[in-house]
Amino acid sequence: MDIAIGEKIKLLRKEKKLTLKEIAEKTDLSISFLSQVERMKSSLTLESLKKISEVLQVNPSYFFSTNTEQTQPTVIRGIDSDNDLTINQFIYKDLSGNQGDLGFSPILVILHPGENKGRPFTHHGKEFLYVLEGTLTVQINDEEYLLQEHDTIIIDCSRPHYWLNTTEQSVKFLCVSSG
Repeated sequence: MDIAIGEKIKLLRKEKKLTLKEIAEKTDLSISFLSQVERMKSSLTLESLKKISEVLQVNPSYFFSTNTEQTQPTVIRGIDSDNDLTINQFIYKDLSGNQGDLGFSPILVILHPGENKGRPFTHHGKEFLYVLEGTLTVQINDEEYLLQEHDTIIIDCSRPHYWLNTTEQSVKFLCVSSG
């Protein structure tokens, strides 16, 4: 059974011997907000999750995978189904099949209509985005790129960037990130 994002954040934070105060200082998030997230009393935005992931030195997909690592090839069927989706203000579905040390993290992301809260930020690695449905706005530095269905982009994540959905319909895309 997969444990909740808040519990995983708390376990990893304690494993790395970090306090809520240290995480708060490095992410510009309040201690009370982080405490509420860990106790599953508050949900995360994508921006907040990425900031926490950066401080804890894990890819955001870490919080969506199960604990059992597979070594055999894994086929994941029905990725469009609502089963095993992690739902916040956005939806993530880990597509790694619990394979460890891939060097990349494949994730299905669904941004709800108008999901444009937050601001650009940086982290390690690169991201490859492939739009499956809808129109995704990608902000890199001060430029915006509108990606339609079947468009792709590769982002150097050391540059400030953010994903937005400024439309009236959900946008579904594949994100493969490294780093």
